[in-house]
Amino acid sequence: MASLMIILQLGGAVALLLFGLNLVRDGVTEGFGIRLRMALGVGTRTGPGAFLAGLAATLGLQSSTATALLTASFVDRGMVRPHMAQIVLLGANVGTALTAWVVSSGAGALTPALLLTGYALSRRKGPVLAGTGRALIGVALMLLALSLLDHAAAPLRESPLLAAFLPMLDQAWPVALLLAAGLAFACSSSLAAVLLVLSLGLPAGLTVVLVLGANLGGAVVPVMLTAALGAPARRVAVGNLVIRAIGCLIALPFAGWIGPALHRVPLPWTGLAVEAHLAFNLTLALLIWPFAGLIARMLDHLVAGDERHAEPGPLWLDEAALDTPILALTGAAREVLAIGDTVERMLAQTRLAFQQNDPAPLAEVTELERRVDRRQQEVKTYLSRLGSQATEGERRRAITILDYVINLEHVGDIIDKGLASEVRKKIGLGLRFSDEGFDELEAMFVMTQENLRMAQTVFMTRDRDMARRLMELKVEIRNLERQSAQRHLFRLREGLAASRETSSLHLDILRDLKRVNAHVVSVAHPILDEDGLLFESRLRSG
Repeated sequence: MASLMIILQLGGAVALLLFGLNLVRDGVTEGFGIRLRMALGVGTRTGPGAFLAGLAATLGLQSSTATALLTASFVDRGMVRPHMAQIVLLGANVGTALTAWVVSSGAGALTPALLLTGYALSRRKGPVLAGTGRALIGVALMLLALSLLDHAAAPLRESPLLAAFLPMLDQAWPVALLLAAGLAFACSSSLAAVLLVLSLGLPAGLTVVLVLGANLGGAVVPVMLTAALGAPARRVAVGNLVIRAIGCLIALPFAGWIGPALHRVPLPWTGLAVEAHLAFNLTLALLIWPFAGLIARMLDHLVAGDERHAEPGPLWLDEAALDTPILALTGAAREVLAIGDTVERMLAQTRLAFQQNDPAPLAEVTELERRVDRRQQEVKTYLSRLGSQATEGERRRAITILDYVINLEHVGDIIDKGLASEVRKKIGLGLRFSDEGFDELEAMFVMTQENLRMAQTVFMTRDRDMARRLMELKVEIRNLERQSAQRHLFRLREGLAASRETSSLHLDILRDLKRVNAHVVSVAHPILDEDGLLFESRLRSG
């Protein structure tokens, strides 16, 4: 009975820790999600920037797995280069180790203050304050969970059964490593596994081995979650697993020496498990960083690619379904989602050409634009032949689909005839933006890509809260465009040569990205209008 109570207490403490982690991630995503995505998208031009972006994202999301999935999706969409993605994940691994160090550094006394502050902020309106409040509550719950873990593990540390079992486990380090890997995989968190090991008070060598296993198991989860994505995304996750596995194999024979060595490091003592976790990931980052490009090239051969083939025609427009409106509308909606994916690819390729000063990706943009034009015309023709037995609600849904596909076609035109043309001009004339101007345009590109993805989700789910958030982002885009234009004019007044040479180009790209966002956000209009949440005019009365 006593053993069952100990297991329940340990399980409950781990569950509370995982709940706190999820609460922090949800709160940060709600309040700062778009900024974190922009940081990952914009901050990966250089190795140090990529490392810091991964570190910051993981400290915010409290999950290297979440950072890995976000980075993998960016690589899959061409927003982050593969070798930079590996550096991002090195930073993410250090970020989760720093989180363990902070949580276990004796900050438990702050738990009541964090709970009170978090609750007060979570009651406020606005995503930033509410999200911050939820994140603070999550941090407080993590601190509380760590205290509960320590309390629940106290009987285990004094148990004669554990004292008899530990020497056997201490003599079978490979088994111990796999055991810890399985625990981290089951929790979907290397952080939770490391903090559990911290609470047990194990021998130094065994503690290091279990921490190595926790790092290995934490890298397995992203591999499984990216299995359905494209080859570029899978390569990122597999690369992270391979890097951690190599690190574990190298460090495993020296675990008995590493433990005592860490005791002599002049750092605030938070427990050997946490120190080993931090030391392992810092060392791995220092050793692997110079070889990130080589690893990315090796992964191209290790993980088979899935080449993109041109689509011969519409995939979901079934002529036989026209007499059943609900089936026809479903097929048309799926076809429009595929068109939206093509438009997103156009934007990604344009940004890639802008980033790398290389016109090659723009050749695909022109071909994709012709495909978008053809397929949106096929959708319009298909829906015009919808059966006469369609209900009023089905007719409204058909109009919504038509509105969205027309807006996507306009976005394709803006990208091909506006943005791509402007990027060609930049490359052809050898123009170079100032560092500040380049970063501002990069941020606009990233935010536009994220808004397009959100619009796809809104179109598919018709979620009112997400539609409202998309409308709020339109205001942020407008402010970002205005601020960038103002800063550009300020640089002109300062006489910066780069700003003078690229003045009209900078403003044209800003304008076109703003126009793209305006068309993208329009998908939210019918959803919010149904609930009476839109005004007919933005003019103030009186």
